[in-house]
Amino acid sequence: MPRPIRCRRVEFLPKFKYFSPAQGTSDEVTLKIEELEAIRLKDLEGLMQEECAQKMQVSRQTFQLILEEARKKIADALVHGKAIRIEGGNYVYGKCSYICLNCGKVFDSDYHECPECHSKDIGCTRGRGRCYCFGHGRR
Repeated sequence: MPRPIRCRRVEFLPKFKYFSPAQGTSDEVTLKIEELEAIRLKDLEGLMQEECAQKMQVSRQTFQLILEEARKKIADALVHGKAIRIEGGNYVYGKCSYICLNCGKVFDSDYHECPECHSKDIGCTRGRGRCYCFGHGRR
């Protein structure tokens, strides 16, 4: 059984989520939110990969894979005149706390089940649409 994918922490959600060539096109690539975050941290902020990985709460190797995929998608869009749609992924915005709807235990977002009773019936304590983990932001 494969290891569950941990949510990647992002500190930035884009205001603009769709970019297209001036001539218009029906072809597009989808850049995940965590891929945009990797580009932002490495290429815009100029951080070292280890720092980027720590900020996103992933291994350096995972960060490298996310960054490579993002750059490949952006290059494809620029070279082939495709639009870029930014959406989805497997991420959490900021740092959320979760509550087990079974036993009431509050815990951080690094878990995909309650560490107390192992229930998968959990919810974000912040709510208000700011948490995109556990299926809401996955694609």
